[in-house]
Amino acid sequence: MPRPLPPLPWLEPDDPFPPVEQAWGANTPHPGLLAAGGRLDSRHLQRAYRHGIFPWFSGDSPILWWSTDPRMVLQPAHFRLHRSLRQAIRKAMATPGFALRIDSDFPAVIRACSQISRDGQNGTWIVDDIQAAYTQLHRDGFAHSVEVWMNGELMAGLYCVAIGHAVFGESMFTTISNGSKIALAALVALCRREGVTMIDCQQNTGHLAFMGAAEIPRAQFVAHVAEQTQQPAMRWEFAASDWADIIPLSETTFPHTAHTDE
Repeated sequence: MPRPLPPLPWLEPDDPFPPVEQAWGANTPHPGLLAAGGRLDSRHLQRAYRHGIFPWFSGDSPILWWSTDPRMVLQPAHFRLHRSLRQAIRKAMATPGFALRIDSDFPAVIRACSQISRDGQNGTWIVDDIQAAYTQLHRDGFAHSVEVWMNGELMAGLYCVAIGHAVFGESMFTTISNGSKIALAALVALCRREGVTMIDCQQNTGHLAFMGAAEIPRAQFVAHVAEQTQQPAMRWEFAASDWADIIPLSETTFPHTAHTDE
C-alpha cells in the first residue's frame, strides 16, 4: 500500500513560508514541493528567494512554491566554455549590428521565454501572473535580463533574479544558434567580475550539467543565499571588455561594444 503524501500547507496571502525542510522529499511524486497559495508579487518573491524558495506552476493550478534538494547550481569559476561557444562569442563580437545588452527590454525577454516550446512540456509555467510579478520585481531592481540583439532586433536572452550577490537563473530563449548560450556566458562573465560565486539553476538538466552546473545539498545552498543576499547590489552593466573574464584578451579582440541600453 503506497505511503500517504505529507500534507501540503495552504498559504493565505500574507502567511510566512514554511521551513524549506518541510518540502516533499525524494520519494514523493513532486520532490521539493513546499506549499500552495499565498500571494505572487514582488514583495513575496523577494521573501521567497531569500529563503531558497521559488514559484513554479501551470495556468490551471494554484500558486505552487518549491525548494528542491539537492539544488542545481552553476559556479562561475566552474563554467565550461566549450570551444564551439568560444568561437560563437568571437564571431558575434566581430559581427556588425551585434550588441549584448542588460535590462533594455525585460518584458520582451520574459514574454519570449514564455513562448518557447520545450521538450516534455505542454504549455508554459511562465504564465501571465508570473510575467506580471517578475516584471514588477524587475522594476524594483531585483530581476534582470541579459539580451542578445542583432541589428536592433532581440534575438536571444535570459532573465534572472538577483538580491545582493545571490543570483537565481530563471529561463532563457533563443531564435539563433548559440544565442541563449552567449547570454548565459555573458551572465557568467558579469558574475565573475562582481565576485558572485554561485548561480542558482533550481533543477538538474543535462544541458546545464554540460555547461558545468552541479548539484549541492539544499542546506548548503540556503546558507549561501542567506549570506549573499546581505551583500551590496551588483552592478548590472556589461562592456565588451567584460568578456575577458571568461575569454583571455590574447584570444580575441573587441571591435564592437556590447552595452546597456540608454
